[in-house]
Amino acid sequence: MIVLGIDTSCDDTSIAVYNGKENRILSNIVSSQYQFHQEFGGVVPEIAARKHAENIDIVFNEALKVAGIEVSDIELVAVTRTPGLLPALLVGVTFGKGIAYWREIPLKGVHHIEAHIFSPFIGKVPEFPFLSLVVSGGHTLIVLVEGLGKYKLIGKTLDDAVGEAYDKVAKMLGLGYPGGPVIDKIYKKYDGDFIDLPKPRAPQFNFSFSGLKTAVRRLIEKGYPVEQVAASFQKTAIEYLTGKLKKAIKELKVKKVAIAGGVSANSLLRESLKIMQVEKNLDLFLPEMEFTSDNGAMVAYVGYRKFLIEGEDSLSMNAVARSSL
Repeated sequence: MIVLGIDTSCDDTSIAVYNGKENRILSNIVSSQYQFHQEFGGVVPEIAARKHAENIDIVFNEALKVAGIEVSDIELVAVTRTPGLLPALLVGVTFGKGIAYWREIPLKGVHHIEAHIFSPFIGKVPEFPFLSLVVSGGHTLIVLVEGLGKYKLIGKTLDDAVGEAYDKVAKMLGLGYPGGPVIDKIYKKYDGDFIDLPKPRAPQFNFSFSGLKTAVRRLIEKGYPVEQVAASFQKTAIEYLTGKLKKAIKELKVKKVAIAGGVSANSLLRESLKIMQVEKNLDLFLPEMEFTSDNGAMVAYVGYRKFLIEGEDSLSMNAVARSSL
């Protein structure tokens, strides 16, 4: 089955083509909007929706071209329907509905977090159960995955997601948007002393980043160098994430661990996880770099598998801004 995967949940317009029979991505096109949101220090929903509407047809045609297929070859449309920015989601859902209706083929709505969870397994077969750490601009959570659609939420952020904290710290430091890549770049070049920042306190396996942001603001007010503050923030944030994950692994006695979301591209996080893999004798699953950010490939991959189990969704399916797994 040839599957079209569509994601417009935030500020990336992405469409992918996936061959379900061969378990192979044929194309994965992403159009970023970063430059349109930089001056605001974050994503503006109305701007995001407008840019999705302007770009989605271009991205669609490029995805078909790279995959070497025609519209008539598409047999299933999978589209992110929740969660995300509602105006942005509506563009993708409406576009996907239009193709499904026109071609008289099945439509499948996909949960954005669920798609991220399975992104490390694109082109592979998932191994259950596994513990998933989802780290992105909108989500930070630990989930025990016992099967497709079988999830137990172990921990979540009580305030900002880690990617959001990166963006806000970068804004305070005058580093621009998005914050994750620029702070990671600074960290990799930094060779000075690190500032001992307090790790946030949150019960059990939950996360909190508000206190860490406050600590960064105080350092800025005291005049510490930008590079030292940025590098120290990253060191503390990643130690905090991996510390919570280690605690969950120990208590749940799980040996398979997967990481997903935009922050899974972070160099220090990947390095720390590989060290943990050896120390704890873990099976570690990391997404390919092109599948770390929001992308249509993960939507097509999950949509295809959910379609095989659950069947198609109605064309009356709506986009939903907020929903849990």
